[in-house]
Amino acid sequence: MFKKFITVASSLALSAMCLTGCNQTNTTDKETLDKVTIAEVTHSVFYAPQYAAITKGFFEEEGIEVDIINTAGADKTMAALISGEAQIGLMGPEASIYVYNQGNENYAVNFAQLTKADGSFIIAREEMPNFTLEDLKGKDILGGRKGGVPLMTLEYVLKQNGLTIGTNKDAGEVNVRTDVQFGVMAGAFAGGEGDFTTAFEPTGTQMEKEGTGYIVASVGELGGDVPYTAYSTTKEFMADNEDLIQRFTNALYKGQQWCQTATDEEIAEAMKPFFEDLSLDDLVSVVERYKSIDAWCDNPLLTEESLNSLVEIMKEAGELDKEPVYNDIVTTDFANKAIENNK
Repeated sequence: MFKKFITVASSLALSAMCLTGCNQTNTTDKETLDKVTIAEVTHSVFYAPQYAAITKGFFEEEGIEVDIINTAGADKTMAALISGEAQIGLMGPEASIYVYNQGNENYAVNFAQLTKADGSFIIAREEMPNFTLEDLKGKDILGGRKGGVPLMTLEYVLKQNGLTIGTNKDAGEVNVRTDVQFGVMAGAFAGGEGDFTTAFEPTGTQMEKEGTGYIVASVGELGGDVPYTAYSTTKEFMADNEDLIQRFTNALYKGQQWCQTATDEEIAEAMKPFFEDLSLDDLVSVVERYKSIDAWCDNPLLTEESLNSLVEIMKEAGELDKEPVYNDIVTTDFANKAIENNK
């Protein structure tokens, strides 16, 4: 479904992707800020360095005004990027691999990594303080969209821990369901679908407050380092707007560095404008949760070793036709320059 969707989206006109004045020099003049739309795969505290970079004024310092749209899925994020609805996409690098492997000449290139661990959590219907993955045997768990990083990472973790994925629950197999859309999994779970589900924050915390689910484990803590989310743009847009991409990366790096030294309360305060339905105390708890699994990158470099970790997960999931060429779908030029400029 993902590959078919992207093929259709790829045929849309790309002329809308051009921005006016993308090669301006840095400025904080509101009237001359370059407007950039980011399509994010989900709206989550998981992306704290991005929100901090906005509220702390780092993007404005680089002459950029950011608009964010939530697409609720990597397939939709990539479609928004290719169609020109957004100039930059925030999603798993697997999406760019799919498009690259289709032979699309204007594929997406990843230029900055944001998170380095799976940001989802396993949610149970009741509190389970002694939960282990063995508790998933013979149960249904809502896992997300087929071909997406959340599902592939979850399945990888289950297999690495000796569990078998399948529908024979009498034999102790874990039925990982892919028939519920990513954006509605929490609601479906609250409505009675599945024995367990996965969810990002702040959804997990909201479910606990509503009594519809309880966080019992971190997939990221179990799965280890993986380039879970990164920023990408199309080859054509990057070629025409190198200065803009550089300034964007500079701002992001400032946000990443700020989050490394800021307190949990300071990070929560910086994100509050983007999560007004959550109390400050809840945001602090979520920040602590993501810090505890070392989820955020301290710089935007997406290394070949990191990408290879994702490639292995994709191969294990049977979702990779051929391995991508690292230097084709990743550039470290902008990240290296941002780090050098801010020493």
